[in-house]
Amino acid sequence: MKKIIFLLAMMIANYVTEAQVKTPQASPKSTLIQVVGLTNVEVVYSRPSARGRDVFNNLVPFGKLWRTGANENTTVSFSDDVTIDGKILPKGKYALYTNPRADNWEVYFYTATDNWGTPQTWDESKIALKTTVKSQHLDKFVESFTIGIDNLDNNFANLELSWENTIASIKFEVPTQKIATASIEKALAGPTAADYYASSQYLFQSNGDLAKSLTYIDKSLEMSKEKPFYYYRLKSLIQAKKGDKQGAIETAKISLAGAEAAKNQDYIKMNKDSIADWSKK
Repeated sequence: MKKIIFLLAMMIANYVTEAQVKTPQASPKSTLIQVVGLTNVEVVYSRPSARGRDVFNNLVPFGKLWRTGANENTTVSFSDDVTIDGKILPKGKYALYTNPRADNWEVYFYTATDNWGTPQTWDESKIALKTTVKSQHLDKFVESFTIGIDNLDNNFANLELSWENTIASIKFEVPTQKIATASIEKALAGPTAADYYASSQYLFQSNGDLAKSLTYIDKSLEMSKEKPFYYYRLKSLIQAKKGDKQGAIETAKISLAGAEAAKNQDYIKMNKDSIADWSKK
C-alpha cells in the first residue's frame, strides 16, 4: 500500500512539474546589442506598457529613484571605457537607475546589478557615474518603455530612454580613435613573439610545413625576453618530429629547467617522459 501511495505521489509530482502554466510577462524582457565605433554596448531590460495609465509623475513618480524599466535591474554593458559628461565610466556592466523630473533626469550607473528593482539600501560608493540630462517632449506616444541607442557616430552615440511623451537622452563617447590607433601601430610593427609561436604551433599540430614551424618557433624565442618553457617544449617536439632526436633532447632539457623553476608539474612530466623516450632511439 505504501509503495502504491509513493508511486502515485511521484506521478502527481511529475505531472505538476510538466504541467506548469506558461503565460506572457506583463513587461517582456528585451536585449539591445549595438556596436558604437569599435565598442560593444549591450542593454538588457524589461519593458512595461502604459495601458491607459498616466506614466510620469504617476506610475513613475517625479523625484523618486526608478529602476528604469520593470522587474530585475536594467543593465548596460560597455566593452571599453566610455566618457559621459566629461567623466570616465570604466568598461563593465552597470545597473541603470534614474530619478525622473519634469524637466531633467538624474542618471546613475550603479555597480551592483543583482537587485530586483531598486536596492533596499542605496550605497553611494557603488555609483560608478552620475549625470543629469534634460528630458524632452515627444510628439508621438510611446506605449511601451523603450531604450534605444541612436545618433550613431564613430566616436559617440546616445542612450535614449523613451516612454509616454517623454525622452531622456544620455550621450556617451567611445575611444574609437585610441583603439584604432593602437591596432594600426601593432599591425605596422609586425608580428609578435606570440604570433610566431601560434603560427609554429598551428603548422606542427596540423602536420604542416615543419621547416617553417621550426623557423617560426626560433623567431619567437629570439623575440621573446622571457623565453617561456612551453616555447622550448614546442621546439623540442618539432625537432623530434623532424628526426633530430639529439637536438630535441637538448631543447627539452631547457624546457624542463624552466618548468621546474615555474613549478609546472605537467610540463615537468611531459619533458621528462619525452627525454626518456627520445633517449631510447
